[in-house]
Amino acid sequence: MRIGSGVRCAIFTLAVTGLPWSARPVAATDMTTMTGEVIDMACYLPHPATGQGAGHKKCAEMCVKKGLPMGLLTDDKQVFLLLEDHDNPKPYASLKEKAATKVTVEGEKVSQGGTQGLVVEVVK
Repeated sequence: MRIGSGVRCAIFTLAVTGLPWSARPVAATDMTTMTGEVIDMACYLPHPATGQGAGHKKCAEMCVKKGLPMGLLTDDKQVFLLLEDHDNPKPYASLKEKAATKVTVEGEKVSQGGTQGLVVEVVK
């Protein structure tokens, strides 16, 4: 079977560029320290005006106890999904007692498919 020059050029180009169009995207990572309010994502995302703050504390505590996802709402209104480090679960677990409270969290900043998250390593 004979391969045409156009096909050879395409194969060479794909080989040299590392097949970026078919490679699985890798999450960007970065260690960081962030301060913000611990929010329950189930309330905040559909109702940002009422799904935060001291007036939402009881609801946030109930949602977090149900196992609904937690997030960190920063002062500049960015939201980070809080993620447990499977090798160090205690800092993440401690956040369950801090719903609707401002905290400082250290961890690995990750993003994938438009979602940004923070793998919790230390809570202050």
